[in-house]
Amino acid sequence: MRNILEPDDRKLIEKVKKGDKVAFSQLVRRYEQTVAGVVIGMLGRCSEADDVGQEVFIRFYRALNDFRGEAGVATYLTRIAINLSLNELKRRQRRNYLFVKNNDNENPEIKDEENRQDAYDTKQAVHQALQQLNPEFRSVVVLRMLQGYSTKETAKILKLPMGTVLSRLSRAQEKLKILLKHIIE
Repeated sequence: MRNILEPDDRKLIEKVKKGDKVAFSQLVRRYEQTVAGVVIGMLGRCSEADDVGQEVFIRFYRALNDFRGEAGVATYLTRIAINLSLNELKRRQRRNYLFVKNNDNENPEIKDEENRQDAYDTKQAVHQALQQLNPEFRSVVVLRMLQGYSTKETAKILKLPMGTVLSRLSRAQEKLKILLKHIIE
């Protein structure tokens, strides 16, 4: 495999490997918005999203000696962010299963059109709808529609065939249309 790192990233990574903490801070600043976009898209704005975002960079730092540069730093960090976000979603699901009996208010569906339009602005409604998607569909939507990755890049990050990415994106869009019909109409 060829090394596809940006020259600036390659230099910073070499400095970090030699113990330069300032160089690592530069990498974090360069990619923190990318990581935040993915994690918030997957988990929503919550304390767990902050924790997962920090853990992404901790994992990246620990793995730098093994990082070969076969993917760009943004792609590599995005993959870590997706994996850690999916892990957090599984933890939430287990917690909800074990500790929440019948709490219908945790992830309310968009049912009452008038109340939702009064209570939330469009951005909040879209975010809420996104959170209602199954994680495998949400990850495709976050990468393709929110982060702007191509279908090919999304497939590579998620380690899925391109057809699966396209199918999940289509199904997610259909579900979002239903959830957001009060905004679309």
